[in-house]
Amino acid sequence: MARPRSFDEERALDAAMRAFWANGYEATSTQDLCEATGLGRSSIYNTFTSKHDLFRRALTRYMDMMNTSQIEILEDVERSATDRIRALFARVIDGEFEHRENGHSIGCLTVNTTVELAGRDPEAADLLERDLAARLATLRATIRAGQQAGDITLRRAADTLAAYVNAVIGGMRVSAQGGADRATLEAIAETALDALAVR
Repeated sequence: MARPRSFDEERALDAAMRAFWANGYEATSTQDLCEATGLGRSSIYNTFTSKHDLFRRALTRYMDMMNTSQIEILEDVERSATDRIRALFARVIDGEFEHRENGHSIGCLTVNTTVELAGRDPEAADLLERDLAARLATLRATIRAGQQAGDITLRRAADTLAAYVNAVIGGMRVSAQGGADRATLEAIAETALDALAVR
């Protein structure tokens, strides 16, 4: 009996994640979650206890999903550090065109949540802070490897460059939500790669 419920929970969590991703926390009503998951209101509250708990679990699932694919790219030591960062930018751009509604990207649930909730929801802020620390650590390690290999500039510290790359990715995601096309995002990525290059 536990197995079907587990499967249903996972499916419901994915559907809720998509609803929060597209609409944000505040704008996603319990009725929206019922429609997205196919569950009744009582089933949602019996399984997830509250809208906030469901959101926390959906956000955690999203972070795990995104970080797994990005870490895989950044830890591919068969490629140079620059090629890994280029591949990461390409993955981000592809993602913006895979996840769209009404002709616009729905962006990144992590970026969207940072804008919407980081300053007023301590639990969300804590999740975001831990997620950011993990992403920056992986970027920093990749950049340090590139600096040691001589293909990433030494003019800035690896910490600073990791924060820069992360900010570029966040900016690309917001730009895509605003309707930027693929060529614009690719130009942003190339400009960032130029900034990392050895002069």
